[in-house]
Amino acid sequence: MFNIFMCVYLTLMNIYYSIKRESWDSALLSLSASYNIFAAVDNGYSLDYEPVDKKNISAIAYNRPKPATPLKTFFLPVRENVTAELNSGKPRIIIGSPNCDVEALNILDELYLDESFEDVFYRNRRVNTIIISSDCFEIQDHCHCISYNVNPYSSSQADMAVILRNDQIILRVISEKGGEFVRNNLKAVPLTDKSEAAYVENRQRETADILRRTGKGLPDYKTTGSLVKRADKSIWQKYSVGCVSCGACTAICPTCTCFLLIDKPGFHKVKQMDACQYPGFERVAGGEDALGHLAQRFRNRYMCKYVWKPSKFKGIACTGCGRCIEACIGKINKNEIFMELAKS
Repeated sequence: MFNIFMCVYLTLMNIYYSIKRESWDSALLSLSASYNIFAAVDNGYSLDYEPVDKKNISAIAYNRPKPATPLKTFFLPVRENVTAELNSGKPRIIIGSPNCDVEALNILDELYLDESFEDVFYRNRRVNTIIISSDCFEIQDHCHCISYNVNPYSSSQADMAVILRNDQIILRVISEKGGEFVRNNLKAVPLTDKSEAAYVENRQRETADILRRTGKGLPDYKTTGSLVKRADKSIWQKYSVGCVSCGACTAICPTCTCFLLIDKPGFHKVKQMDACQYPGFERVAGGEDALGHLAQRFRNRYMCKYVWKPSKFKGIACTGCGRCIEACIGKINKNEIFMELAKS
């Protein structure tokens, strides 16, 4: 279905390279002539992706969760003209994506690279992007990736993973594309000090252990689907009271992909990202609306993520990033819903 990506993600884990932070920064600035480079930057107020330049390169955040913007926005713009001429432009490098975002690419690839109806714009962006993920060595309050069997470090989909230790950048090669990039563009040397590799792998385990402790009691992905499917309507009425139908939970989600196709003059079609939480999401021309009631729309989101999509796709539709909890104006915590269902 999407062999162009699957073929390059070989068993390259635990191949490490090392480069001084100063040399790494210099290399990125030099590469900016040939690539559009984005990185997770701490601007003092938030952590989010910004174009890399001399002013912010020292503020790139390593091994911290997680940029406010999900990785999907680099491949699925909020709005784009899909009848426009395909323009590759400069290739891109994206630095600092957590694995919850990287894992979300599995289901996005299934959706948009289906051989029967491939999205050429999505494919073009995927092919022309090098993803350098960031191992998470700390967590935020709502991180729960491990509960859904997603590790806080990448082992596929990304091309490399980056770790900062003191003044040293350690790169873990994940794909052949990543290995080729390191060899051709960086003055990095293979990491021969086993203690450095052991440090990385110990930190990975420590973060995973913290996530297991903080997520104790939260049902796993499959169990959640069973709970959601048989949940009484009263649970959806109870928790949807605080929902204002803003759609923030879907906009910020790394796996939500609903969109509208809008006809424009000149036979143009514009793809506009949509959200199942918007009123009128399923309203048809005759006025009927299967999701006309708030509690129905609210339930629909969880049925989509935990019941319907798992029945059709291999990739999971929730990777446990917790952004929907953080973005919710109504302070709705989906994990509280699932834990209540698990106890009932």
